[in-house]
Amino acid sequence: MTPRHPSRTALAVRGAALLLAVSALGHTLWNGVVEPGHALAFGILVAVGELARWGALPGEREPAPLGAAGALAYALLGRSAGQETAHGVLQVVTVTVAAQLLASVPHVARGNGPGPDRAARRVLVVAFAALCFQPLHHSGRSELWFGQGPYFALFLLLLLLLTALCDAVLTALTAGTSRPFGPQLRDELRALGGIGPAVCATGAVMALGVAVAGLWALPVLCVPLLLTQVSFRRYAAVTTTYRQTIASLARSTEIAGYTPHGHARRVAELSTAVGREMGLAGPELTVLEYAALMHDIGQLSLVDPVADGATALLPDAEQRRIALLGGAVVRQTGVDPAVALVVEQQADPYREQQTLARIVRAVNAYDDLCGEGVKGSLRALEQLRLGTGHMYQPQVVEALARVLARGGPAPAGAG
Repeated sequence: MTPRHPSRTALAVRGAALLLAVSALGHTLWNGVVEPGHALAFGILVAVGELARWGALPGEREPAPLGAAGALAYALLGRSAGQETAHGVLQVVTVTVAAQLLASVPHVARGNGPGPDRAARRVLVVAFAALCFQPLHHSGRSELWFGQGPYFALFLLLLLLLTALCDAVLTALTAGTSRPFGPQLRDELRALGGIGPAVCATGAVMALGVAVAGLWALPVLCVPLLLTQVSFRRYAAVTTTYRQTIASLARSTEIAGYTPHGHARRVAELSTAVGREMGLAGPELTVLEYAALMHDIGQLSLVDPVADGATALLPDAEQRRIALLGGAVVRQTGVDPAVALVVEQQADPYREQQTLARIVRAVNAYDDLCGEGVKGSLRALEQLRLGTGHMYQPQVVEALARVLARGGPAPAGAG
């Protein structure tokens, strides 16, 4: 697949973040730093959090949770050891940008610098949180309206929710995919769990802790998030290794000459894209990916390989036998039984299949057709549409067509 260039919305987000960063830096340099001790303490915290990105896994949603929490805490800081603070929105942005630039130097030197979209989102999200809090606090309205008790904590929780929504919107705008904004935003809202709530909660607790105990509260309150980050990263590493093991097992049919090179990977990528198009998310997408990778493993039971691995040309009874054997193999590997069930249903009429099996069957047939002399994805989709009466679900075929129309993963015959 050819790399996608940044969309206009992504470029607009980057431009807005750059303009805001330059304006904030210029304002702070001209007027000086207010309360430099606090600015230095939170700047160091954000920089340390950004440096802790070492070991982050590709695609990790928040590789620097401590940095995010520190920047968020500075944006929500109104008091320190009982005394009013005087920094404003632009100084919050300045400290965040300066800390990110400082921490990015060693990452850039190793060729692993933060992407421009992630850095732009961090600046805009922190500015949004500060803009919602700082003017209300400095004008005295937040204390007048909410006081300093539980209502103030609820006010901070509301601000954190709005900040999380802002981050989800910006992430959807800069996703770098050809998917429509609506489905992309829906996926981002579903993905707000994980380490995100820990980041928001730690940011709020830091701000409240510093308000009572001063800057000494920062190192104490950082420890829980650091431990959460380590645990989350270990879990993600285990999940990645698990996925790689399944992908290696799926390649056994290619190594043995039963399926074309890259067939399982292509089917998995395209099936996942079709699943997202149909509104699937979370564990369902994981089961779909694993089943798509292992859908052909039953072919290892054949004495002679089928030409191009296209089992759709075999008699129905033989297709069912291969599917059932594939499901039995999957069950022996210790993979989720739901994956084995999807593999076992590959030869059933689509009305008797669950949605995940329908997706894998249609995408597998599409990739087979593209590799069997049916030139072009349109001709392959034509063949699938002709089979929607019995073999393929029409909604799945149309979702596949929409994904391909937006430039989905390349088919076998794409060169």
